[in-house]
Amino acid sequence: MSYVNRNNPRVYIFDIETGKQEIVGEFPGMTFAPRFSPDGNQIVMSYTDPEIGNSEIYILDLKTRISKRVTNNSSIDVSASFSPDGKKIVFNSDRSGRRHLYISDNNGKNIKRISREAGSYFTPVWSPRGDMIAFTKQEGGQFYIGVMEVDGSNERMIAKSFHVEGPTWAPNGRFLMYFKEERTAEDGSGGESSLYSIDLTGFNERKVITPLGGSDPAWSPLMH
Repeated sequence: MSYVNRNNPRVYIFDIETGKQEIVGEFPGMTFAPRFSPDGNQIVMSYTDPEIGNSEIYILDLKTRISKRVTNNSSIDVSASFSPDGKKIVFNSDRSGRRHLYISDNNGKNIKRISREAGSYFTPVWSPRGDMIAFTKQEGGQFYIGVMEVDGSNERMIAKSFHVEGPTWAPNGRFLMYFKEERTAEDGSGGESSLYSIDLTGFNERKVITPLGGSDPAWSPLMH
């Protein structure tokens, strides 16, 4: 996502080999939170229509450049992630009053809420093994990284801090990476943000060393 030459942030594709970049889709408002489909042929992202004001989820076909609207609700629908087979998505929405996680077919049908506990849920990511969903959760002034099965069962928190967010799965589906910001000042403001990895037991948390602070990690698929 970039603010380049525009007042509204827009989603761009950057070609690593050529260095060329192009804007994704022709939307008059803000586009954000992009994720590729597992086969790399589609992008799911959120779009805020300036005339309506709420955010909906769209899927753009990168071959045809045709976009389709997936959600259609007066509430906010954001942060979508494809299932490994590309047939479903998970996203978060405040349609029930609080931010909860929902899954649906990739055409927006068969929407089902899967999160059930207290707190607000954000940034869901479907495991590459297809069996679990990782997410950020905020409850009682604390942030958590959690996981649950795709039907919402067996929810458990595996990391917590003043601010942790943005989980991303290892290709084997057994580790997560995320970023953490520690509280450092008396007024509650945070310090440097760093990357961490952890296994699904909630143990073996390790800081990933970067030259400066780091945030919003994205783990690549296995490279062939």
